[in-house]
Amino acid sequence: MIQAILAFVLLTSIMILSRIFYRYEDEWLGDIPAKDWGKLRVLVILNHTSLFEPLLAGFGDWRLFWIFARHGVLPVAEKTMRRRMGVVFRFLVRHPIVITRQRDHTWESVLNKIDDRSLVIILPEGRMKRADGLDNTGRPMTMRGGIADILEPLDSGRMLIVYSGGFHHIQVPGQSRWPKLFKTVRGRLELLEIQDYKASVSAASEGLNFRKALIKDLTARRDQHCPDLEDPSLKTAE
Repeated sequence: MIQAILAFVLLTSIMILSRIFYRYEDEWLGDIPAKDWGKLRVLVILNHTSLFEPLLAGFGDWRLFWIFARHGVLPVAEKTMRRRMGVVFRFLVRHPIVITRQRDHTWESVLNKIDDRSLVIILPEGRMKRADGLDNTGRPMTMRGGIADILEPLDSGRMLIVYSGGFHHIQVPGQSRWPKLFKTVRGRLELLEIQDYKASVSAASEGLNFRKALIKDLTARRDQHCPDLEDPSLKTAE
């Protein structure tokens, strides 16, 4: 319970501070009402560009944070946990789990921690996009299949997809150490019924297995719905 309270306080503090120092522009997609967190089981963040993505808490509220604090499961790369920001990730949710990014025992630890009340937070790309649009090895940003392991067993509940506008105008990985203030954080958000979403992915699979069909669908959604990396109104102002 102490860890849950600490996570709730941290998330609420991030929300308050982020709304003081940043402007938020959000657009809700789909038919489910905005911020209807009931039955939320999975939170997917698309377009991973910075370790400062906890600033996305500015789109949330105390009800969501309390779910994070009590039932959140967050896989975090061991490389990330070794950074200074790793301290923040360690206290964001009830169950932060260090993973190697391989399908090994660390990933099994994530799957074993999920129960019928868990809220799993996952960034399916698995690594950060650099300023050139590629990852740190120069490869295109693709989705990894771990999210299929999370969604496949679920027959009910909801999934929240956060289509991030990116954070390169706030902090560029490997180039800037401190975030810039008074910028605009942009995002589109969509709540989906997991059972309906899985059925739609399977119906459009064109012979692909569920894992490959899911990766194809999430990639298309990212490319279609993620806002521009920077708020266009800021480009002329700077």
